[in-house]
Amino acid sequence: MDVLLGISPFLSVALGALLLMLAEAFGKPASPAGVSDEGVVIDAGAGRTQELALGSTVVLLAGAVFSVAVWLVGPEKIQGLEQVAPYLMLDRFTLFFSFVLCLGGALAALLAGGYLSEHKIERTEFFPLLMFSTVGAQALAAAGDLVSLFVALETMSLGVYAMVGLRRTSPRASEASLKYFLLGSFAAALLLFGSALLYGVTGHTDLAGIGQSLARLGQGESQSETVTVLIALALTLTGLAFKVSAVPFHMWAPDAYEGAPTPTTTFMAAAVKTAAFAVLLRVLLVSFGDERLMSWGAGWPPVIALMAVLSMTVANVIAGRQDSVKRMLAYSSIAHAGYALVGVVATMRSADAEASVLFYMLTYTVSTAGAFGALILCGRHGAEAVSYEDLAGIGKRHPAAALAFSFFLLSLAGVPPTAGFFGKLYVFKVAISSELYVLSVIGLLNSVIGVYYYLRVMVYMYMREPAPGAPIATPMRSGYVVTALVIAAVFVLALGIAPDTSLNMAGAAALGAG
Repeated sequence: MDVLLGISPFLSVALGALLLMLAEAFGKPASPAGVSDEGVVIDAGAGRTQELALGSTVVLLAGAVFSVAVWLVGPEKIQGLEQVAPYLMLDRFTLFFSFVLCLGGALAALLAGGYLSEHKIERTEFFPLLMFSTVGAQALAAAGDLVSLFVALETMSLGVYAMVGLRRTSPRASEASLKYFLLGSFAAALLLFGSALLYGVTGHTDLAGIGQSLARLGQGESQSETVTVLIALALTLTGLAFKVSAVPFHMWAPDAYEGAPTPTTTFMAAAVKTAAFAVLLRVLLVSFGDERLMSWGAGWPPVIALMAVLSMTVANVIAGRQDSVKRMLAYSSIAHAGYALVGVVATMRSADAEASVLFYMLTYTVSTAGAFGALILCGRHGAEAVSYEDLAGIGKRHPAAALAFSFFLLSLAGVPPTAGFFGKLYVFKVAISSELYVLSVIGLLNSVIGVYYYLRVMVYMYMREPAPGAPIATPMRSGYVVTALVIAAVFVLALGIAPDTSLNMAGAAALGAG
C-alpha cells in the first residue's frame, strides 16, 4: 500500500486517462454529426468536447493534489519505493515536477475545452492523448534508468506528435506534425546511441551506476574509453537539447508551435519543455556529475553555456521580426529555455542553482500557459487572433481580453511583481554568485531585448487601429478558457508577491538537497 501511495501521482493520471478513453469511445454523441442517417454511431465523441475537457482537468488536478500529498507525507518515509527504483525515482525532485506537469496539463485541457468546440475541431481523442503524454512527462521527470527514460520520452512524444496534427484538413498542421515527428525520431536515435555507448563503457543503465563508473574514469581505463564517454555525452546532450528546443536544435519548434492547435502549443511550451529540463538536470547531475565532467575546462558546462547564449540571442532577435503572434511566442519559448540553461550552467559552482531552475520552470509554465490562453481568448472562430494586425485596437473594443494578454506578457518579460520577474532574478542571481559574469550580462541584455516584442503586442492592442478592410479579431466566450486564465493568473500573482515558499520547496526538491 505504501508503494501505491508513492506512485499515486502517476496512477491517478494513468487510470483517469484509461477511464476517460473508455468514456469517449463508448459514450453517446451529443451532436447529430456523430450519428449517420441510418442511426449508426460514427463518432461517439461528437459534441462532447467540453464534457471530456472537464473530466481531463479533474484527473490532472487530482494528479497535482496527489503530488502535494506525497510531498507532505514525505517520500523518504514511504516504505517499499525501492521496488520501482531505479526505473522510477520517487523523490521530492520528481514530486515537484509532477505537480508542475499536472498543472500545465490541466491548463491545456481547460483551454482545449473552449478552443476545440469554438473552432469546430471535434477531435475528442485529444484529451486521452494529452493525459497519456502527461503520464510520460511525469515518468520522464522520475526516470532513473536509461531504459525507463527512453520509454517515458517516447510515451510523452508520440501523443504530442498526434496532437500537433489534430487539425487534419490543415496542410500547415500536417507539415508541422511530420516535421516534429521526423526530427524527434532523429533526436531519439541520437539519445539511444549515446545510451548504448554509456552502457558499453560502464556496464550500467541506471543513472546512478553510470555516474559512479564515470567517477572512476581514468583510473586504469584506456584512452579510448574516455573518448567514448565524451562522444556519449555529446550524443545525449544533443538528444535532450532537442526536447528543450535549445539553439541550434530548435528549428522544429516555430513551425510545430504555429501549425498545432493552440492548446497543443500550450502543452508543448509548458509541459514538454518542463519535463525535458527535469530529465536534463537528472542526467547531467547524476550521471555526468563528476567534478571533471562538470569543470569549465573539459566538461559539459561550456557547451550548455554556448547553447544558452545562442538560444537567448538568436530567439530574441528573430522573435522581434515575426508577424505572427503565435510564432513570436514560439521563439519566446526558445529564449526562455536559454534563460533556464543559464541556471543549469551555474549548478557546477552553486548549490542554489538547481533550485533556481526548478522555480523558473514553475513560473514559466503558468506564465506561458496564460499567454497562449489569452491569445485563444482574443479570437473566436472566423475571427482568430493570429498576427499583430489582428489585435489592433482590441484594447479599446475588448479591454478584459487585452488586459489578460498584457498581464501574462509582462510576466514573460520579467516585470515585477509577477512570477516571471522572480524566476529570472533567481537564475541570474545564482549565475552571478557562480562568477559567470559574461553569461549573466548576456542574459540580462537579452531579457531587456525580449521586452521589445512583448511590448509590441501591447502597442498594437492599445495604440493602433485596424487598417480599413483588415480582419479584426473578436474575443470568444468560454468559461473554460476564462477559468484557465484565472488559475494561471492566481499562480503568477502568488509566485510574484510571495515567492519564498515556492523557492524553498524548489530548494528542498533539488537532487542534492538530501
